[in-house]
Amino acid sequence: MSNKLSSLLKFATCLALTLVAYAPTLVWMYDRWMGEESYYGHGILIPIVSLFIAWQRKDILKKVTVSSDMKGLWIVAAGLLVHIISASLKVSFVSGFSFVFVLYGLILFFLGREMTRNLIFPVFFLLAMVPLPLVIIGNLTVKLKLFAAGCATFILNRIGFPSVLDGSIIRMPNSFVAIEAPCSGLRSLISLLTLGLLFAYSLKVSYTKKTILFLSSIPIAIASNVSRIILLATVNDLYGKNVAMGFFHDFTGFFVFAFAFVGLLAVSKALEGGKQ
Repeated sequence: MSNKLSSLLKFATCLALTLVAYAPTLVWMYDRWMGEESYYGHGILIPIVSLFIAWQRKDILKKVTVSSDMKGLWIVAAGLLVHIISASLKVSFVSGFSFVFVLYGLILFFLGREMTRNLIFPVFFLLAMVPLPLVIIGNLTVKLKLFAAGCATFILNRIGFPSVLDGSIIRMPNSFVAIEAPCSGLRSLISLLTLGLLFAYSLKVSYTKKTILFLSSIPIAIASNVSRIILLATVNDLYGKNVAMGFFHDFTGFFVFAFAFVGLLAVSKALEGGKQ
C-alpha cells in the first residue's frame, strides 16, 4: 500500500470518528438549518459547495506530496477540548466552529502542509454553515429592522410620501407598515455574505480587492432590503394592504435577492476590470 493511500485511509478513519464525536452538534446544526424561521436555510448547501470546490482542485491535489505535520495534532487536540467543554456547557455554536478547526488539524496532520494549503478555502468556508446563537440573531434582528425602517422613512419623505417612524412602524397618510423580524434583512445579509465569500474566492484579483468585494455584501444587502420596504410601503399606501401584502410581498422577497446578486456581480466586475 502506498504511503499516500495509507495516509488517506488513516485520515478517513479519524474523520469518521470525529463525525461520531460531533454527532450532537451536527444534529443541532441541521435542526437550525431546517427551522421554520431559519436564518441559515443555506447551511445544508455549504458542505456540498465545499466538496465541489475541493473536487475542482482534484488535478492539483493528485500531484501533492503527502506528508505529516505534528502541529495538526495539537490543533485537533485543542479543537476536541473546546468541543468537550462546549458540549458540557451546551454552547453548540462554539462546538460547531471547533469542528472546522479539527478538520483542518486532521488534514494537516495526516496529509501535510501542501495539501492543507490547497484545501484551506473549502475547509474554512464550512464556518459559514454554523448558525449564530439565537440571542445574537435576536439582537441583530432588532437593530437591523430599526435601522432599515429609519432609512426607508427618510427616503419615503424625500420622494413625496410623508412618513413618520414610530418604533419599527412606518406611519403614512393612508396606511402603516410594521417592520417585523423577517423584514429586518438579516436573513438576506447572512446569505449574501456567504455568496460574497464565494464571489471573492473565484475572483482573480488581489486579496485587498477580494476583501472589498466580500465587505460590499453588507451595504448591498441592507440597500436591497430598504428598497423592498420602500416598495411595500408605497404600494400599501396607494393600493391598500391586500395588494401590498399578498403576491407583491412575496415577489419583493425574490426581488431583494436578485437586486443584491446583481449588485454583487457589478462590484465584482468593476474590481476585476481594474488593475490588479
